[in-house]
Amino acid sequence: MFQPMKVSDFDFDLPPRLIAQHPALPRDAARMLVVENARLLDAHARDLPDRLQPGDLLVVNDTRVVPTRLSGRIDAAAVEATLVKRLGPDRWLAFVKPGRKFKPGARVLFAGGLTADVAGRGEGGEAELAFDRAGPALDAAIGETGIMPLPPYIKRPREGDARDRRDYQTLFAAHDGAVAAPTAGLHFTEALIAALKARGIEIASVTLHVGAGTFLPVKVDNVADHRMHAEWGEIGEETAAAVNAARARGGRIVAVGSTALRLLETAAQAKRTADGTIVPFRGETDIFIIPGYRFKVADMMLTNFHLPRSTLFMLVSAFAGLETMKRAYAHAIAAEYRFYSYGDCCLLSRAEKKQGAS
Repeated sequence: MFQPMKVSDFDFDLPPRLIAQHPALPRDAARMLVVENARLLDAHARDLPDRLQPGDLLVVNDTRVVPTRLSGRIDAAAVEATLVKRLGPDRWLAFVKPGRKFKPGARVLFAGGLTADVAGRGEGGEAELAFDRAGPALDAAIGETGIMPLPPYIKRPREGDARDRRDYQTLFAAHDGAVAAPTAGLHFTEALIAALKARGIEIASVTLHVGAGTFLPVKVDNVADHRMHAEWGEIGEETAAAVNAARARGGRIVAVGSTALRLLETAAQAKRTADGTIVPFRGETDIFIIPGYRFKVADMMLTNFHLPRSTLFMLVSAFAGLETMKRAYAHAIAAEYRFYSYGDCCLLSRAEKKQGAS
């Protein structure tokens, strides 16, 4: 049974100056806090091969971020829409602002001659947009005129920053569909990948299209009352076989990011076993991992430093232990690690003590 927990249990104070506005260059120069139960070690992302063993398997997310933030006008008013879910060949659900301008029937004139009619309103600040073109033609227009949908804590001018088209995309990006980057993957360079392979560490990929829920705060008091937004993901036969083979030879499974970890756990649940093996998976997942969850697949996790009171901080607290993560974050703040999407990372080992059940 899960122990009742409050969202306030996952709160901490972060000085705004530690919120990274640009990534480290080169990417693997980012700092990496190694968290091994009671031990904390300061390192760098480029040191990752030294922290792993031959036969280990890294699992990365190969989703590709689509530049879905569009600027435009409704009559004389400047407006903005961040596309978050495709509803049809010519339709998207979008977060819009200012929401009062997006009345059903209103026409939005976006940059590059792209237009859309407001077909309906959703919950909160959402609107359904029907565009003047469909399919590949719409995809091309969005790709040409859209801005990378950076989180609100990364400050940019209204027109965006062209560097983010490169910086906010991982080396593994292959399949369009995400509205936010799987940020743990941002620390990898070609040199780091070569060093990992030279050490005998394998790399396998999954696809989880990071969705709109990554932007949404937890608004309930009790953790158990929160509901995750569903995201689409896929684990192919080759990756499932690689995970199972690594497990069989005694190698460790290292999830690169919360998205890869959540998808691996979803596939393990689909198999309904607790031995760490998985089956191929294709579909939506809304798995919500909080302390008390019994992990089945990942032995280690590479992840960025997350927002207070967020589902991501809850996940890493479930993985490594809440008190351990509070101590790790206190150390990171004191040592002035850089936080959030463009910030530094930490390498976590799964807590030895398993609590509760999944």
